[in-house]
Amino acid sequence: MQNTRLNTLVVSTSNQVGAWFRNPWRRLSLNLICLLFGFFLGTAISTETGQSARWDVPAAGLLVLFTELYSKFFYQTRKPGVQRSLLTESVNLLKIGLIFSLFIEAFKLGS
Repeated sequence: MQNTRLNTLVVSTSNQVGAWFRNPWRRLSLNLICLLFGFFLGTAISTETGQSARWDVPAAGLLVLFTELYSKFFYQTRKPGVQRSLLTESVNLLKIGLIFSLFIEAFKLGS
């Protein structure tokens, strides 16, 4: 890729953000935010699709498809001794929060 000003700006900004998130507390706080946002997203999706009964099954199918495909990607590409990137960890925690939220919604409907 050519060394343009835009390319230099993008590379330097991504390096600065990466250096900022190397701090373990910042990384932990971002992961916690992703987990809680996944929980919120699961609650919001199930509530909104439950309002109109036509979208329940397609939304559930899309969520299951997303979680299964990402789980396959996340757990199959594990190399011993290599730390995963922040983006893949964050999306995995978002997925875990989403699944947990759907379990909680199922318990609410069952009671």
